[in-house]
Amino acid sequence: MKYSSIPLAQTIAQHCQAKGISNIVISPGSRNAPLIISFTENPYFNCYSIVDERCAAFFALGLAQYSGKPAAVVCTSGSALLNYYPAVAEAFYSEIPLIVISADRPSYKIDVGDGQTIRQDNVFDRHIGYSANLRQDLTHATDRIKRYRPEWISKLSLESQQSKVQLFNDQELNRAINTSIHKYTPIHINAPFEEPLYNVSNEAKVQPEIEREKVKENKTLVDKELLTTWSKAKRKMVLVGVNPPNTIAQKWLDKLGDDPTVLVLTETTSNLYHPNFFSSIDTIIAPIELSSNKEGAFNELKPDILLTFGGLIVSKKIKAFLRSFSPEQHWHVGEKKANDTFFCLKKHLKISVDDFLEKIYTHTGIANVGNYYNKWNDVRSKHIIKREEYISQIQFSDFLAFYQIIKCIPDNFQVQLANSSTVRYAQLFELNASIKVYCNRGTSGIDGSTSTAIGASLNCETPTLLITGDLSFFYDSNALWNNYVRNDFRIIIINNGGGGIFRILPGKDDSENFERYFETKHQMNARALCTMHGLNYYTASDEKSLKNELELFYDNSDKPRLLEIFTPRLKNNKILVDYFHFIS
Repeated sequence: MKYSSIPLAQTIAQHCQAKGISNIVISPGSRNAPLIISFTENPYFNCYSIVDERCAAFFALGLAQYSGKPAAVVCTSGSALLNYYPAVAEAFYSEIPLIVISADRPSYKIDVGDGQTIRQDNVFDRHIGYSANLRQDLTHATDRIKRYRPEWISKLSLESQQSKVQLFNDQELNRAINTSIHKYTPIHINAPFEEPLYNVSNEAKVQPEIEREKVKENKTLVDKELLTTWSKAKRKMVLVGVNPPNTIAQKWLDKLGDDPTVLVLTETTSNLYHPNFFSSIDTIIAPIELSSNKEGAFNELKPDILLTFGGLIVSKKIKAFLRSFSPEQHWHVGEKKANDTFFCLKKHLKISVDDFLEKIYTHTGIANVGNYYNKWNDVRSKHIIKREEYISQIQFSDFLAFYQIIKCIPDNFQVQLANSSTVRYAQLFELNASIKVYCNRGTSGIDGSTSTAIGASLNCETPTLLITGDLSFFYDSNALWNNYVRNDFRIIIINNGGGGIFRILPGKDDSENFERYFETKHQMNARALCTMHGLNYYTASDEKSLKNELELFYDNSDKPRLLEIFTPRLKNNKILVDYFHFIS
């Protein structure tokens, strides 16, 4: 096996291997050559080559998102590193362990007019779990150090000085990587390398000090007072946002679902299923907003206790409701951070959801009185009937397309949702309980959805479907520029000729400025991109053609497939808004 001759490159690779970081996404460069050699020559690592650094970072984020284990991205010096920032921010807010490793020029070549240099240290500042700014080796390219930074080499022997550098780098790497693993956060490792960069040796010349952080148990006790408060409350609302699949035991979810004093509101990204859970939150909230007795109805829906777990919430309507009609108690359960999304958080119970629900239902049992669930379930049932009636009479549109798409997704698929309109339309329909759903809700950006989906698909035992909007897809089209798109990977694009969500949001008008600068009207399609990247391309522009294409779309194939659905740009928003009026 070959090793880079530079000690720091060897050190970084050995730390990653010791900590179980096997997925390495590499973008080409020269300054990162020592890192490329160290990772690609070691059979322990699964190395991926992605040219576009922004795509590479989201690709790695997808790998980490699906596995729950850190994945690393490696780039050269200069502006390459800045292209990681969108994915770093997403990882930071979605609590995904992403390891960013950047090669840098020696510090004495920064801000002196040398090429491909920027101030890389602490570049991610407030959106990173830890920044490890490593030190340059003194035993490599020593002649240049003597010329440019002679003060680095003191009267002590060169070996002694190098030992100090090695100790510092080991401490920083241990601290950084342990932080990412245990706190589920992105970290940045910046490594300065002096030329020559490509020299190799046949043996490892360093033996890093590897430390494994001891995780401190800091769980919250569920006391009798809390149990009593829960048992006495007649209206308990459980709201679940982003939540990885298979993280909560079904027996405890069944207890929640069977409790008449509990209303469980789940989002598409929650990956929780039970016949009594309310999976379309806006279908409950929107009709109340339109009713003549808005305040009275919201007061009836207002919970005594709001219990949240999981991550960020998509629905703007539930946020607005709970901020205006604050519950008496808001408890968040989970060992990660608690967001005070509704400005009334009272308790953060640092305990697993399973442990919390076990204590609740072991000590208090299921309440035998209360009609909180029954009342709102009656409302929901009426809305579902009205939805089917509405669908039977509307023309082809985003709404109707999503209805057909959701209904036809095969069992056990992994579904990746792009942001903006896509995830919001998906919230309106019930998914098959076997489907696993992911979406980049940390920053909720449209950038990187395709790259994330491709990365997440690689280690998934079942096929992956990406549902995306046109702007999101075209924005991230470089995501297809790699050799890792599986033949069973499927993409569905809703092409409504622009940013359709802006026709739904307040401020819409039909002026030329609106169409150009907000909606960004266009006439592009994905056919040429599919030809360039080797995907089979299909189209639909009405309900009949969509049904026909979906019948065979998921069959086995020798290439990935993309289905582009064209919907009426000027009618989609009206059909969606009219839906909420109709079910009211």
